[in-house]
Amino acid sequence: MLYYTDLENKVFEIPSSLGVDNFVVLSGYVGVEPIRKLADLPSGVHATIIYGMYGNDNISAPLHEALLELQNKLPNIEILYSTIPVHSKVYFWREGENITNALVGSANFSVSGLRNDYKEILTDMEANSFSDFKTYYEYVRERCVPCTDANIKPKKISKAPKTSRHIQPLLAQGVCRASLLDRKGFVAKKSGLNWGFSKGHVSEGDAYIPILMDYIHLFPKMFPPKKYIGGVLNENSTGRKNRENDEVELIWDDGTIMVGLLEGQHLNKQDGMIYPKQLSTSPKKSILGMYLRKRLGVGINHIITKSDLKKYGRTHIDISLIADGIYYMDFSVNKKI
Repeated sequence: MLYYTDLENKVFEIPSSLGVDNFVVLSGYVGVEPIRKLADLPSGVHATIIYGMYGNDNISAPLHEALLELQNKLPNIEILYSTIPVHSKVYFWREGENITNALVGSANFSVSGLRNDYKEILTDMEANSFSDFKTYYEYVRERCVPCTDANIKPKKISKAPKTSRHIQPLLAQGVCRASLLDRKGFVAKKSGLNWGFSKGHVSEGDAYIPILMDYIHLFPKMFPPKKYIGGVLNENSTGRKNRENDEVELIWDDGTIMVGLLEGQHLNKQDGMIYPKQLSTSPKKSILGMYLRKRLGVGINHIITKSDLKKYGRTHIDISLIADGIYYMDFSVNKKI
């Protein structure tokens, strides 16, 4: 069968075979959130995750550190990096050395790959292909190194000068400086960081980071186009017309990890495409608001002002796209940048 919705549940669906003892993921790119879910596997089931494109793209330091933390925390998993470039996406269950069920397709083992309906596909692998696939898998497996290997040298994230103002300071290195101030230079009282104080369908602590059209013009790959609800079909965008919001993963400078949501609509008059208007969090938009308020040292009912940001030490967040659907969010003030 072909699957294009609810892929995450399909991937984690344990086959009816009673003796499965190993779950294996071979994915071009991997995220943190799906690996966290492996902690819920039944007792006695081991998981092997291979990050396939390490041999081609290396891996960013924030993602590598997050994977190391999971490797050290979860005794039932083994995270490996392929030293040869592998772009395959295959999920399979084994009983001993025998494959019992397998899925193959385009979905990476990440929030972006598994949680956005119609964006990617998976299909059942025919049993008569298991033998050939096993040969392929073993070839890749022999060319992997554990994520704990001391020889791994992850890519460092470029840091933008803190004093740069009104311009994007590290365009070439892909660092987008997202201001937390409005066009007039203030923190909006009922939107952005203070979204929870608006009169719309909001909850206490709700917040979002605005994605200005200026950012989209400069960083079109960082904030990819989406399908438009109003009838305008973006031919270069994946997914169904009414897939309004895409879930992504956010790794913050202090190691905090959360699921982000690219939502809202910007019409880019230059190419006629629809782009996200803001970055919030899922399943609750207050996750972002409460996190930033904690870092700022203010309460849930406090209206954040420019003075609060100045006191903290910065009025912006630097955003980098470090892997497919995975963003590094720099809100640090404890180092010279």
